[in-house]
Order: sequence, then C-alpha cells, then structure tokens
Amino acid sequence: MRHATDPDHVIAVSTIVSRERSLSKAALIGALWGVGHTLTIVLVGAAIILFNIVIPPRVGLTMEFAVGLMLILLGILNLTGVSRWMSEKFSPAHPHITGEHAHIHEHDSHLHFHRHSHAPVQQHHADSLAEPRWLRRPFGSLGMFHSLRPLLIGIVHGLAGSAAVALLVLSTIHDPRWGVFYLLIFGLGTIAGMMLITAAMSLPFSYAGTRFAWLSRGLVTGSGLLSLVFGLFVVYQIGIVDGLFTSHPLWSPK
Repeated sequence: MRHATDPDHVIAVSTIVSRERSLSKAALIGALWGVGHTLTIVLVGAAIILFNIVIPPRVGLTMEFAVGLMLILLGILNLTGVSRWMSEKFSPAHPHITGEHAHIHEHDSHLHFHRHSHAPVQQHHADSLAEPRWLRRPFGSLGMFHSLRPLLIGIVHGLAGSAAVALLVLSTIHDPRWGVFYLLIFGLGTIAGMMLITAAMSLPFSYAGTRFAWLSRGLVTGSGLLSLVFGLFVVYQIGIVDGLFTSHPLWSPK
C-alpha cells in the first residue's frame, strides 16, 4: 500500500481523476491502475525469480524512462484539453442524435436511461427506463476508454518497478514459490492502496464540481502541469544523469 503512494504513481493517477466527480468511479480507476501494475509486476517479477533472468542496465533504464514519457504525455493531454475530447469521443455522455431517443443519465452515481427529445414541443425528459444489466456491472459505468487508460498506465508503471520488487524478494525469500506468492500479495496491497488514494484525490474535484467551475479548471490544469514537470524531471534524471543515452548507463533498481 505504501508503494501506491510513490510520487510518479500519484501524479499519473491525478491526471486521470482530475475530471472525475464520482468517488466510486475514482476508486474503480485506482483499482484498474493497480490491476495493470500487478499484471506486469507478477509476470516480469516471477520470470526474474523463477528463471534468474538478469535485466541489462539499459533495458531497466528504458522501462523507467517510459514512465517519464508517459507522465509528459498525460500532462500535455490534460493541459491542451485533448484528454477531455478523447473522453467525450470514446465515452460520450450524450450521443449527437436528434428526435426522440434514450440516453444515459446519472443521479448520485446511479446510471439509468431517460427518454429524451430535442424537439421544443415535447417534454425534455419523460419516464425513466430501467438500465440494462451490463450497466449494473462496475466497468459499465466507466466505459471502454476510461477503463483501458488506467489499466495501460498501470502496466507501464509495473514494468518499470518489476525488477526492483523482484530483487527485493530474492534478497529475503529464497523459495521461488513463496517469492511469487509475495508478488501476488504485493499486487493486492497496491490495488487496495491505489483505490484509497484515487478516492481521496477525487474529493476536491467532486466538491468543486459545477459549483466552482474555476476551481475545477484550476485543479485540472494543476494536475496536468505537475505531471508535465515531473515527467520532464524523470526523463532528465534517467536519460542524462543515469546515462541512458551514454555508453555507460548506471542503473540501480529502487
């Protein structure tokens, strides 16, 4: 759970939940990040433990360098508004349809359908329809785009940290089977920790909501700027200081 509080983890997730107004959805986003992180930690870490795979310094630095690039990308997407455009494009809250139709509506984090018409002579909202069964499932409330984004980000973060975790396990647990079990418990703790962190981080965004539009915009901009700056720092640290772009890279997993 402490691993979930690492700065690069928190900053990456903050750019995702900066537009989220629901605590339950924010927690689900954190869980998806944790699942992606756990997948690579277990797969790569288990390979290192079971088969004694040695990761070359340049490969290890490249995996960590990818995290810096991802943070820069997330920051740019937030600052330019592309992130919001992609959200509306791939997970639209309202389809562009004229005439009478039904669309997803939300009250207090509860999704359902409303009959809806843009014709001025008709009532804007008529009787509600019961939501389909798939909407009752957790991932139905997020949509494909919002589900895949934290999952993929978690996979990149897990790839960067898998070697360090595996080396930690090898130094303390000499039975490979117990080492892999340790990775699974580590992953579950990361999922739980990230769920709590994202839910807590979404509180100011949820409070600001539509009541304080200026504050909401400021939080979104701040999270994007922080991600961009920290990503540039990571890229400089790994590429220049640690020597990824030199002939003698120095890498100590941590």
